[in-house]
Amino acid sequence: MKKIFKELIEEIEGILSLPIDKNSKLERICILLKEKIHYYNWVGFYFAKNGNLILGPFCGDETEHKIIPFGKGICGQVAESKNALIVQDITKEKNYLACSRKVKAEIVVPIIRDGEFLGEIDIDSHYISPFNSDDEEFLKEVCKIVAKII
Repeated sequence: MKKIFKELIEEIEGILSLPIDKNSKLERICILLKEKIHYYNWVGFYFAKNGNLILGPFCGDETEHKIIPFGKGICGQVAESKNALIVQDITKEKNYLACSRKVKAEIVVPIIRDGEFLGEIDIDSHYISPFNSDDEEFLKEVCKIVAKII
């Protein structure tokens, strides 16, 4: 894992220890990731509820996708499969929910605790092919940490 990712894990663990509410912690994590990783241009959390994903804290441009049915778009596919998904070029993805013309790529990683799908972290990038296995490994670790407070 890249040094920056290891440092960010430590910062995220520090955020979780702060005496603030859950949503404030998640929002700070979104801001941290967006500010520290130049190709993380939109960072947000979605949470599972009755077969839908409900938008939680995020950092980036507003989105019209506040509720996403399981199976719809990249986020919905991850909700169904419970597996991380990287789309390096969204123009090549048939089941994509367009958010912004600026978005070129997306990575979504599920948040799972004790085998139960709780939600996911969604990251959009304004660059084609920005994500690699280090990003996926890092975001899986972020999701393990976040699962403790959900």
